[in-house]
Amino acid sequence: MTLVTEHLETAYPDADLSVWPASASSTPHGEVTVGGVALTEVAERFGTPAYVLDEGEVRDRCRAYRAAFPDGDVLYAAKAFMCRAMAHWVDEEGLGLDVCSAGELELAVVTGFPPERILLHGNAKSPEDLATALRLGVGRIVIDSTGEIARLAAHVPPGDRQKVLLRIVPGIAAGHHNAVRTGTDDQKFGLSLADGSAQHAIARVLDQPRLELVGLHCHLGSQISSVKPYLSAVRRLVGLLAAVRRQHGVTLPELDLGGGHAVAYRPGEAAMDLTTLSARIRAELAEGCAAAGLPVPRLTVEPGRAIVGPAGVALYHVLSVKRTAGQTFVAVDGGMSDNPRPALYGVRYAPRLIGRHSTEEPVLVTVVGRHCEAGDILASAVPLPADVRPGDLLAVPVAGAYHLSMASTYNLVGRPPVVAVHEGRARLLVRRESLADFRNRDIGL
Repeated sequence: MTLVTEHLETAYPDADLSVWPASASSTPHGEVTVGGVALTEVAERFGTPAYVLDEGEVRDRCRAYRAAFPDGDVLYAAKAFMCRAMAHWVDEEGLGLDVCSAGELELAVVTGFPPERILLHGNAKSPEDLATALRLGVGRIVIDSTGEIARLAAHVPPGDRQKVLLRIVPGIAAGHHNAVRTGTDDQKFGLSLADGSAQHAIARVLDQPRLELVGLHCHLGSQISSVKPYLSAVRRLVGLLAAVRRQHGVTLPELDLGGGHAVAYRPGEAAMDLTTLSARIRAELAEGCAAAGLPVPRLTVEPGRAIVGPAGVALYHVLSVKRTAGQTFVAVDGGMSDNPRPALYGVRYAPRLIGRHSTEEPVLVTVVGRHCEAGDILASAVPLPADVRPGDLLAVPVAGAYHLSMASTYNLVGRPPVVAVHEGRARLLVRRESLADFRNRDIGL
């Protein structure tokens, strides 16, 4: 056995579908089905690149969160992926929605999502964001800075009161990359506990007759696989809740711990254990509140990636294979325009050849995109059969989150479609962006 073959069998055994949707299955001929639909059929009908989304997997993950937090609120973080069908599924499964722009908010509401179950946050909300939120009647707005307090209050009609939370920076470093660690004092989000900004903002909000402070909010980061940072956050925020009651005589009834729960992108990687997370957070919150003489606030969590990430698969056709003295480059018909995450965060994926069975030994290759950037790399040093060739179909699992939502039109390459699969049926949710779309948007000479 060669070193490369050993790498393949230990890291990505051919039969290992552990990071794929639960409905995924493979055949000896190299076919993979998801939601009862062959991925080769999806590629033939809808073309590539394409995002495939397993509706059943999304719904099952929504239900798992509802079961884990039966006495709290679960808000789906729309920034991970948003379309009208996704909002509809989340609504039907009883989750709320966490949005960060007027665009996400409008799309949800025109789908029929109840605005009172929507929370708006963001570090720099535009006047349009605030006006839209108030016009549509969102349930909560998260205040992110002291200056936002007066701006928001000025938008609230006389006689009305808008429920708000304050985003607190608890001074906790958590997450897989510096770019997504949002619980520390050296980034743009929230109000610091350490420098007194949080305490000052609380007093300011309580003095605003058009704002009703109902709780505290924090978000530590992304891809957090350990429960410990959340427990630390609970302890610090319970301390702040106790201080608010001592200083202002106000008992805040809500605590939002955000999301950031890790998923595995490759077999063997760590993921957040939802059962453990729920049990330990709830126990820590109950114990801390009892010690402080506080009633236990209603708990909210905001999973995004953990609901939609593992439900998605990206499909690509191989365009060329270039073998040099040191590397083999497998170029596909997508790239950083439909998945910028490897370039931004160094995220690693486990692409798989589908549609045919190869008896060739695997070799380590670099899967690259079609764009004019040396950093346009989808997966480095990944094992694929030595006879991989143009026309082959590659599938990349765990592609449901932060792919389409972060996609661009770099080199004027249209963004891929989203195809839902469920119970043996495939249907289009979001169409492919076309050359006509580019022509129609460009109106001047």
